[in-house]
Amino acid sequence: MNHVDDFPCYLIENRTTFAFSAENPTGTRAGGSRGGDCTKLRPCITIQPGETVTLADTDGPGMIQSIWFTGYVGHSFILRIYWDGQEHPSVEAPISAFFGSAYDENFADRDGRYPVLNSSMILVAPGRGLNCYWKMPFRKHCRITMENRGQESQVLYYIITGCKCDLPENIGYFHAAYRQEHPVQKGRSYTILDGVEGKGQFVGVTLATGMNGNNTCWVEGEARMYLDDDPYPSIHYTGTEDYFGGSYGFGNDIHLKQYQTYGGLYSGMYAILGDNRAFYNGQQRFLLYRFHIADPIYFEKNFRMTLDNLGWTGPRYDDYTSVAYWYQTLPSAPLRPLPSDSEMIMK
Repeated sequence: MNHVDDFPCYLIENRTTFAFSAENPTGTRAGGSRGGDCTKLRPCITIQPGETVTLADTDGPGMIQSIWFTGYVGHSFILRIYWDGQEHPSVEAPISAFFGSAYDENFADRDGRYPVLNSSMILVAPGRGLNCYWKMPFRKHCRITMENRGQESQVLYYIITGCKCDLPENIGYFHAAYRQEHPVQKGRSYTILDGVEGKGQFVGVTLATGMNGNNTCWVEGEARMYLDDDPYPSIHYTGTEDYFGGSYGFGNDIHLKQYQTYGGLYSGMYAILGDNRAFYNGQQRFLLYRFHIADPIYFEKNFRMTLDNLGWTGPRYDDYTSVAYWYQTLPSAPLRPLPSDSEMIMK
């Protein structure tokens, strides 16, 4: 699949920009505020408990280019995206986990600062500004919704930008799926993604891990990817920190004996929640990401990925939460049903 947005910004293209927001909920030309300069008539919306609000609804061909959210950023808000009239969503996840910050009730890292995820595809800025730059082409139709599964009304600020444009024949449709195990079943691999049916490419994962009990170097678990009914993994990494671009326990195994955060365009362990100054102490929380932009993982029929939860002393039972991202052809298989709102609570 060719990248549908790899043209230089200085080229004049036959494209038309659209943007949906609280001030312009229809996304139409000249559909924004009538209030004039220095006014705020409708900067946000309120979503009631049990209510689902449509944030964007537009015909194609076109492409979503960026999404920004703030306000309530917890797991009770469920983001869904539907492509080309499919009844089931291709994207379904709590917004906190979709943007790589599944521990949404923790607003400070171990150093007392906002956790900042600064990558090529997702930016979580101070104050919990949630930014997404995944390109999402669609041929016929796009619908984006937000559901409030909580017990209280919540406020959402948002803007979703995109363009109407011609598309190549071989586009893939963006997908994202949420998974969790609280805790991981001891001795069994954690499933990042399965049930994918179609041709496409896996492009990444965000992961939140919560240590249960003594740490014992939790990053020994190996990542495995199975392509097109492979009985054994075709892509097999040596450990969790290795898959996310690090090494030696993210610095805790050698020299400084302390975990160190890092972040790049495509991979990082960007936040630690809880004090880790005691060697391998328990009850720590880690936020990680790995985006296969430079190295997409291609599959012809289906795809599956697992990740071990393993320490020096053997299998562990930590809390794992993830969102997997991929592009594929339509129709796509329905996503696995989400856990209940109360089952998603992570502290």
